[in-house]
Amino acid sequence: MQSQTVDPAKAELNYHHTVEAAHHEEHPDFRLFGLIMFLVAEGMIFMGLFGAYLAFRSTLPAWPPEGTPELELLLPGVNTINLIASSFVIHNADAAIKKNNLRGMQMWFGITAVMGIVFLVGQLYEYYHLEFGLTTNLFASAFFVLTGFHGLHVTIGVLAILAVLWRSLKPGHYSSEKHFGIEAAEIYWHFVDVIWIILFGLLYIL
Repeated sequence: MQSQTVDPAKAELNYHHTVEAAHHEEHPDFRLFGLIMFLVAEGMIFMGLFGAYLAFRSTLPAWPPEGTPELELLLPGVNTINLIASSFVIHNADAAIKKNNLRGMQMWFGITAVMGIVFLVGQLYEYYHLEFGLTTNLFASAFFVLTGFHGLHVTIGVLAILAVLWRSLKPGHYSSEKHFGIEAAEIYWHFVDVIWIILFGLLYIL
């Protein structure tokens, strides 16, 4: 009889999967619940900022205050299309990993990270060319606080995507059965996208 050779790497991977499955049976996974609660808290902060902005707008006789240069729509509009499109791109990554297509997931996550960086560069370019500063008037202060706080969240989202890409380089780290990190990054990115749509409507359209 021929003896079968056991691959040590596969044996170790199977062992870790068995241990992890047993661990999950003993301890329910509340990571998704924690993520949702975090996003609810972040959403409340944004809603507070949006509420303050609307209060300023409704109480002042003119909004923006007289003498405030008009905001350009072209660059923010392109940035908005870019960010909305990135939500569809990152969803392709989640669909790919559920089919055990690691390379596809990495490609779509990489494209999403690039689109997020393009958004941030566009925002910095807009800041540089604005004809008002942080302390020019109430509208200017609100504009920089709202867009800057959102930009911070986009930055965190890009870093999270890059972190997932880095961890995906480890063999067996993500698969069709184990991909919470990918889903978490996607959900967070959709949140950032929705917040920007509301913000864009308040600042540039209304």
